[in-house]
Amino acid sequence: MPRSKKSHCHKAEGGLKAEKGAQGPVGAQVPVTEKEAASSSLSPLIQGTPEVVPPAGKPSIRQNSQKACSSSTTVKATPSSKPKEGSSSPKQGLSTSQAPPDPESLLSDVLNQKMAELVQFLSAKYVTKEPITEAEMLQSVIKEHKGHFPVIFRKACECMEIVFGIEVKEVDPISHSYVLVKTLDLTYDGMLSDDQGMPKTGLLILILGMIFVEGNRVPENRIWEVLNKIGVCAGRKDFIYGEPRKLITKDFVQEKYLEYRQVPSSDPPCYEFLWGPRAHTETSKMKVLQFFAKFSGTDPASFSPWYEEALRDEEERAQARVSATDDTRATASESSSVPSSSLSCPE
Repeated sequence: MPRSKKSHCHKAEGGLKAEKGAQGPVGAQVPVTEKEAASSSLSPLIQGTPEVVPPAGKPSIRQNSQKACSSSTTVKATPSSKPKEGSSSPKQGLSTSQAPPDPESLLSDVLNQKMAELVQFLSAKYVTKEPITEAEMLQSVIKEHKGHFPVIFRKACECMEIVFGIEVKEVDPISHSYVLVKTLDLTYDGMLSDDQGMPKTGLLILILGMIFVEGNRVPENRIWEVLNKIGVCAGRKDFIYGEPRKLITKDFVQEKYLEYRQVPSSDPPCYEFLWGPRAHTETSKMKVLQFFAKFSGTDPASFSPWYEEALRDEEERAQARVSATDDTRATASESSSVPSSSLSCPE
């Protein structure tokens, strides 16, 4: 399969823009089936997930993280001035080789490089669990491009969350200090050690979203059909995810985020994925839906009927919490009502 030359974050931004510009809650005409609607609603975001970028030689994971988010068009520079009305247009017939370089394009390239460097910087901070301040980012990474810091920082944060599943959260608005946390309240990032590897939460969130919108179960071949389109292929090592098949069918399953089981009565046997118990405990359908809505620029309520299902799930979870609280109180009440004489030892 040919590999796209577009970078991870550029694909992500392109997919999100496609979603924003689409008509209707699922970004397409009325689909024939619910499953088609589900695929249509998530496809722009799915297309925006990381692709495989083969490392040259054996560069470090941190070096590869720069490849994940670099793009010549991700961060666009705003031109400082426009041609005056009535000014002469470029001469016709000027060859491309003679045309001077576009200052706006050159600036965009520089800003995208800075965005990639900032993602690399944030990734290193995540590994070491160190807090980050705006002053530190300006001094260490942005340097002479401080005026463009807001857009560079925003794009870097989007890349961290979409590609790696890591959220950049401000903890002190006065000093502008931030911490890096796993998104959707998940507690596992797929990293085996502190000195190598990258967070793999982004891929887990994608799969949880696919399972949710495709009827709370999805055939394995459907998973690979989607992942293959974005360059994540079973048996081909990815610099972020390692060997994808092992990560999805072994690691995520052992961590109880996914359930991987044979489809009943399938011959030859085929397999499907469901949410595992840990996914149900740590996150929810509503949180997953809100994640996709956030990056598609829409309201979660526009993703019907999944929003209605997520609401029902929230109500069931709330009722379960109330029931558990009542049971705990009843047990405590029964314990306190036991006469102290009944607990004493016989003489």
